[in-house]
Amino acid sequence: MDQLFAPWRIEWVERDDRNPDVDCVFCEYPDRDDAREHLVVARSDHAVVMLNNYPYNPGHVMVIPRQHTGRFEGLDRSVLVDHAQLKQETIAALDEGMDPDGCNVGMNLGGDAAGGSIDDHVHTHIVPRWQGDSNFMAVIGDTSVIVEALSETYERLHDAFAQRPGATVPGPDAAVEIDLSDR
Repeated sequence: MDQLFAPWRIEWVERDDRNPDVDCVFCEYPDRDDAREHLVVARSDHAVVMLNNYPYNPGHVMVIPRQHTGRFEGLDRSVLVDHAQLKQETIAALDEGMDPDGCNVGMNLGGDAAGGSIDDHVHTHIVPRWQGDSNFMAVIGDTSVIVEALSETYERLHDAFAQRPGATVPGPDAAVEIDLSDR
């Protein structure tokens, strides 16, 4: 049997509790000063982009409305529009920073039955895809192989978001601020 080496995962595996100090990671993490530590890559007025802790592929992000609701139809109009625009910016940043051959975009709606681990806060997954990124490991081995550390992916996407029109970077560990008001 071949071995897969992913040493950065040990902190997550050995943790005692899932975010014991937080009611909702999607509400609280984007507003903390340590955006990099919490994988918050970019934010707009009404939405944020976070790397997924359990990525299917490098660059797997979530675009998350700041409004806390588990129902897509419960999003305010301004939040809905901002969320959609930030998804466009995210796909452009992924294209620039990761150069994928395509992307899968989807939402888990409907609670536990939809398969999401966080079902009380709407979010959209965007997963970059490359020709040949699925092989026997994922198909018959029931194993994901992630070829890049989250910290490296963060850097690539942070840099790509920083190049987007209307982007500002308030500090080295801060999320990129995206102004969508003139779109």
